[in-house]
Amino acid sequence: MAGLDWSQCPVVESVPGKVSGAWVLKGTRMPVSAIFENLDAGASLDDIMEWYYGLDREQVKAVIEFAARSLDKAPALAP
Repeated sequence: MAGLDWSQCPVVESVPGKVSGAWVLKGTRMPVSAIFENLDAGASLDDIMEWYYGLDREQVKAVIEFAARSLDKAPALAP
């Protein structure tokens, strides 16, 4: 996920001094990376919502969908 341009995802932010500047869900301290680490470990969206109280389901879904769309794009070829 590090190769994605998270600045193009409207539901995340990176604020210096907030979680060391990591990309987090806007208005939270939840790192985007934690969502994908949990999914990679076999968690479902429902699990994440249960484990991390206060998250907005639509915001989490938007992050996952942004990553999926970004990964589906064909890589730009160098001239």
